[in-house]
Amino acid sequence: MPDALAASLDARPYDALLLLSFGGPEGPDDVVPFLENVTRGRGIPKERLKEVGQHYFLFGGVSPINDQNRALLDALRKDFAEHGLDLPVYWGNRNWAPYLTDTLREMVTDGHRRILVLATSAYASYSGCRQYRENLAESLAALEAEGLELPRIDKLRHYFNHPGFVRPMVDGVLKSLAELPEDVRDGAHIAFSTHSIPTAAADTSGPVEEHGDGGAYVRQHLDVAKLIADAVREETGVDHPWQLVYQSRSGAPHIPWLEPDICDHLEERHAAGVPAVVMAPIGFVSDHMEVLYDLDTEATAKAGELGLPVRRSATVGADPRFAAAVRELVVERAARESGKDVAPCALGALGASHDLCPVGCCPARAPKPAAAGADSPYA
Repeated sequence: MPDALAASLDARPYDALLLLSFGGPEGPDDVVPFLENVTRGRGIPKERLKEVGQHYFLFGGVSPINDQNRALLDALRKDFAEHGLDLPVYWGNRNWAPYLTDTLREMVTDGHRRILVLATSAYASYSGCRQYRENLAESLAALEAEGLELPRIDKLRHYFNHPGFVRPMVDGVLKSLAELPEDVRDGAHIAFSTHSIPTAAADTSGPVEEHGDGGAYVRQHLDVAKLIADAVREETGVDHPWQLVYQSRSGAPHIPWLEPDICDHLEERHAAGVPAVVMAPIGFVSDHMEVLYDLDTEATAKAGELGLPVRRSATVGADPRFAAAVRELVVERAARESGKDVAPCALGALGASHDLCPVGCCPARAPKPAAAGADSPYA
């Protein structure tokens, strides 16, 4: 943390932090209702939901994401307390309990009026940023209809290139490389994986000036991948080849999505003679269902069919360094809101992301409620 921030851990004007996540089922009876929440308004038949639900049933109908958020919540509270940052931390989900609206109602009832939000999505995109802001706006509208006094809500900037997010992933890749058989280790390829999204959504991700081929979504992931690959080379002396790949595609087959898919990539790398692969899920904050199924189950099975040694590196999760990064982001934002000139902390070529999402940033695919932020009546 820069000296100017470390001198005084003051969160004012903010009086609470909200950990905002996607949510997931916590038992077999939750699976279909959860998927109905996720796909509401998209006209997907219940039969298709049951098919997708089989991924969850392989794990007892329980997504690990809620337990991982509980662990992150504990890590944040522990870090804040140990460093004297007096800021209560709450938790709410977009698609399952504890629901966002219920958590915001609790926060308002507890007297909080200036709330910071940490979304468990590190990169710019409609589904990874603006949709969270739209959900915040919808919840605020619901509270307003109940006659409650509305708080001001600010979302923390994207943290994809913060050292506290990047360094745990570097260590995860190093550990996975070390676990490979020695005779294939130095020739291992690194497949940096993230969630595939429609190419149209990728192209319009980030501020308008960053729209184009892949938009901010692809550029940010490539920047993080390069940071990790460079760090691995510096610490091992081996220059491992790498590529950004995608997983977890959904939607109609005629709509273009980002490629290559991780399984196709494993086949291609095997055919090219690569002796081993480390799969590094840099697009995910924690080991939730899409990591457990799409990488640990599906992609690992594909590698087994090919006879290709693979290892999957860990996500950041509740790593204490990530909790410390969140503390730094909170204090940084609070300082700027108080009129102080504070340099943001960021690695790589892209620099720190914006505090306020500009108009036209990550536009919705269809008209939506005003997004909480620079272009919102709830800002």
